[in-house]
Amino acid sequence: MTTTSSDVILERMMALHPKIIDLTLDRMTHLLNAMGNPENDMPPVIHVAGTNGKGSTQAMIRAGLEAMGKSVHAYTSPHLARFHERIRLAGTLIAEDALTAVLDECYAANDGGNITYFEITTAAALLAFARTPADYTLLEVGLGGRLDATNVVDRPLMTVITPVSIDHQQYLGDTLGAIAGEKAGIIKRGVPCVVGPQEEDGLEVIEARANALGAPLLVYGQHWHVGVEAGRLVYQDESGLLDLPLPNLPGGHQVMNAGAALAVLRHLGADEAACEAAVTKAEWPARMQRLKHGPLVDAAPAAELWLDGGHNPAAGIAIADVLASGAARPTHLICGMLNTKDIAGYLRPLAAVARSLHAVSIPGETSTLPAEKTAAVAREVGLEAFEASSVQDALEQIIAADPQAKVLICGSLYLAGSILRENG
Repeated sequence: MTTTSSDVILERMMALHPKIIDLTLDRMTHLLNAMGNPENDMPPVIHVAGTNGKGSTQAMIRAGLEAMGKSVHAYTSPHLARFHERIRLAGTLIAEDALTAVLDECYAANDGGNITYFEITTAAALLAFARTPADYTLLEVGLGGRLDATNVVDRPLMTVITPVSIDHQQYLGDTLGAIAGEKAGIIKRGVPCVVGPQEEDGLEVIEARANALGAPLLVYGQHWHVGVEAGRLVYQDESGLLDLPLPNLPGGHQVMNAGAALAVLRHLGADEAACEAAVTKAEWPARMQRLKHGPLVDAAPAAELWLDGGHNPAAGIAIADVLASGAARPTHLICGMLNTKDIAGYLRPLAAVARSLHAVSIPGETSTLPAEKTAAVAREVGLEAFEASSVQDALEQIIAADPQAKVLICGSLYLAGSILRENG
């Protein structure tokens, strides 16, 4: 990949803090103050937090708003192939010259101060959003919510909390209630909040936070309902019933994500056509994505190759549900994970639906779990497991035995990113 000006600046930004993650809003607030508080000048903000489904839900909200003729900024993380994916200005990925300009400005304004990579790049995104006209701004939380760098908007238009589950315990707490409390930190006084399906312990915390701030809630199972009937998505709230096609993003969990997106859109006055566009036109890479071209596909033309970046136990359950509902062709996994994840929790549900697992280390990632350790955990949960030196090596091993295999590359967004850079 060709090195760009933004790559050089981003590399410098990595050295501004000894830690990748250090949750606080103090540094972010200081930098934004130095730049004239661009967060106050952005188009109306819809802020999205949660453990799973944030990106998919945001993608569906964006598709629906754009079908209404609205222009939409969007911020997501992490990126998969290029940093530019994180910042979408009025519907279009930020151009290299625009990205370089805002990164340079933030780097200068920070004046060598201690700040994390995510914080200073988030500040650059907010600066770009403030300077580009649009109707809405969609902000996806990076980690948690309460102390996340995106949580600097005092008065968003709406907030959204997708399903909360156990993940990132070292930063957010080791109970569901503690983690939900961090996610609920995006709720603002008097601002409506859409809440996706939650476990009871998490919902209690979210409701308590909203009640304390007088924030109206739109909660799944109380204020809106969504499900599948006769192969169609059926959504209902106080405004009535919607009978829509199933989401183009595969998996039963995407029905729930679609429900949260529809709750937002209906609150904003979307008509049925916009709601249908939300579920049928959203795009979100590395979420049960079929690979259709690239060296891996060329190497296994008769195989069926899929890619998913989910990496926690809830994601493992969701992926297993998708695989169980698919064709009878057995699935072989190529899996690489970070050493900070609950490996067994992720793999356990997959053991019931996969024929084998080939473990790989994630190229270029210092926090990768070594392939032999991933394979060992896979065997512990009941998967026939092997080690491979690379994804290419793993694929060759699988298709040598079954040229028409169904193969899912999974376990990490970082692994997914490396695949998309070569095959996306």
